[in-house]
Amino acid sequence: MKLLAKVALTAALMAGVSAQALADDGILVDDLTPTEASKQYVVDIGVAGVITPKYDGADDYVVYPLPLFAFSRFYLPGFGQVKDGGTQSLFFYPSFGFVGEREPSDDARLAGTKKVDWAGEIGFGGGFRYDAFRMFAEVRHGFNGHTGIVGRAGIDYITKPMDKLTLAIGPRVDFADSDYMETYFSTTSSAVVGAYSADGGFKSVGAIARVSYEATEDVSLHLQGGWDRLIGDAADSPISLDDDQFTVAIGATYRYDFNIFD
Repeated sequence: MKLLAKVALTAALMAGVSAQALADDGILVDDLTPTEASKQYVVDIGVAGVITPKYDGADDYVVYPLPLFAFSRFYLPGFGQVKDGGTQSLFFYPSFGFVGEREPSDDARLAGTKKVDWAGEIGFGGGFRYDAFRMFAEVRHGFNGHTGIVGRAGIDYITKPMDKLTLAIGPRVDFADSDYMETYFSTTSSAVVGAYSADGGFKSVGAIARVSYEATEDVSLHLQGGWDRLIGDAADSPISLDDDQFTVAIGATYRYDFNIFD
């Protein structure tokens, strides 16, 4: 019953993920106990408070809660462990994202644009870990607010400056297809800023720095800072008020480890 409760809770939280997590593309805590290393699934789940731009290109910031999740081990029937928590391994993992709704009233520059509903994103990621370095790329497909393809790639340097403390830092690059760019960066002649058509391509470059502290064997605390600079058609869009986008998040997670398949 305890195992079933953990599986049900994890599934419910994953189904309710509504934002690209603090550990959207990375490791929350880099260590596994012998028991965790023997399980099919090891996942950190929690919540964070985030300061982030109101929308891509905005110069105003908002604060909102954000679900956190990250897999250290992930089992795929027929393939085995596609992510095993090792420091020298090829890995794969599910990837989720979220974009909040945008109203024409959010800024004077948006006057005349259409309302964009919230959008969920689902996809997968993969990469390679070698000692302190981790390379990855992930791709997601949107639904509801946009139906485009988006992705992110990056490299992390991961180190433990002291016991129970994990630091990850590295560059990021984001890209999106024309459907996504049309939804969030194009405007029509009825808009205050006039007509503009955005094409797909690289959307931003930037970097993240993340610190995770193991408060207990299962509970960890996290602090992350990120910077993204809009480039290409995203930066050229007349609704982009500030090309430099900053994000700060602080949160906590609880680690679950379990088996599902015999």
